[in-house]
Amino acid sequence: MKLPTDPAENLAALIRCPSVTPAEGGALSALETMLKPLGFAVDRPTFSEDGTPDVENLYARRSGNGPHLMFAGHTDVVPVGDEAAWTHPPFSAAIAHGEMYGRGAVDMKGGIACFIAAVARHVEAHGGPKGSVSLLITGDEEGPSINGTVKLLEWAASRGEKWDAALVGEPTNPDALGDMIKIGRRGSLSATITVHGRQGHVAYPHLADNPVRGLMTLVDALINPVFDKGTKDFQPSNLEVTTFDVGNTATNVIAAKATATFNIRYNDTWTDETLQAEIHNRLDKASGRKKYRPGRKDPIEFELAWRDRPSHVFLTRNDKLIDALAGSIKTVTGREPKLSTTGGTSDARFIKNYCPVVEFGLVGKTMHMVDERVPLAELEMLTQVYQQFLADWFG
Repeated sequence: MKLPTDPAENLAALIRCPSVTPAEGGALSALETMLKPLGFAVDRPTFSEDGTPDVENLYARRSGNGPHLMFAGHTDVVPVGDEAAWTHPPFSAAIAHGEMYGRGAVDMKGGIACFIAAVARHVEAHGGPKGSVSLLITGDEEGPSINGTVKLLEWAASRGEKWDAALVGEPTNPDALGDMIKIGRRGSLSATITVHGRQGHVAYPHLADNPVRGLMTLVDALINPVFDKGTKDFQPSNLEVTTFDVGNTATNVIAAKATATFNIRYNDTWTDETLQAEIHNRLDKASGRKKYRPGRKDPIEFELAWRDRPSHVFLTRNDKLIDALAGSIKTVTGREPKLSTTGGTSDARFIKNYCPVVEFGLVGKTMHMVDERVPLAELEMLTQVYQQFLADWFG
């Protein structure tokens, strides 16, 4: 039986599955077809929660005597946008000028295709790694991340699964393969502030209380001063206001309330508890200020509602894992990767509760874009990196 040693063939099979979150789209079935000839036992549990769509996931394990390495990723993809704007149909896996086009080519079906090819080559050449390899693949990473990796980890752990290390195949490289390994991620907190005022006529502001002025005061207090100057491993924490809403359709009416939503990406100076306390303190102090409310004596009346499921900051400190991956990258690409904690969140934030985790995959320049694509040479190079990593980490 032919083993799935060609990453381009693997990726084409996955791209042709329209697995836009939360649809499985045939992608997990394609994976199962690739994995079973390699000796993997495959499970495909579906998880549910009220108010969210059901999500099918995949857990596959090839057992051996030795340490246990997890490869984690997702087969779900973001919507294609304007399909007519694509040079090639987004689920066709068309190849042009040495590149494969398709939604998910970079984020992150490409990484999965390369890892399976690397395992297949290892099995073909050596009979398999000296230990166990598992794939933890979700269909919910690009969505709410509720019925995916979190529950799949819990499900696997409840069955006695334990891992010594994990590699997430997200596209980590900004410019060239070998640029960057992610060894941690900043935390993420979101909340909404609602300021209550008193509705009135704009010509008689003394009879009203404009909530927009109050909200400006509170937002100003959140942005200034800066939260910190960064740490050895992380860039400075940063708060961004993402919405500022009044919902007022009239230009001659002072509204009764105004809301703003913000998100803060924070470093290891903070925990979510200490950061929440700092934000509460800033808002409480600012509520009595008159910066944008001259002549008013009453404090700003506001409510603060935190969003569910904050993402916790983490940093991986595991020399064996980091050194093996960095060494493999240098051997194949000639580059010494930067160890970074930049960027957004990923499913590594859940995996770190079970074992040390790092991230390395393709170049991310075209992810989520029209004409998402990957050079075939890059697929081959990443496969070779993963091959070398399997040999080095298990060795």
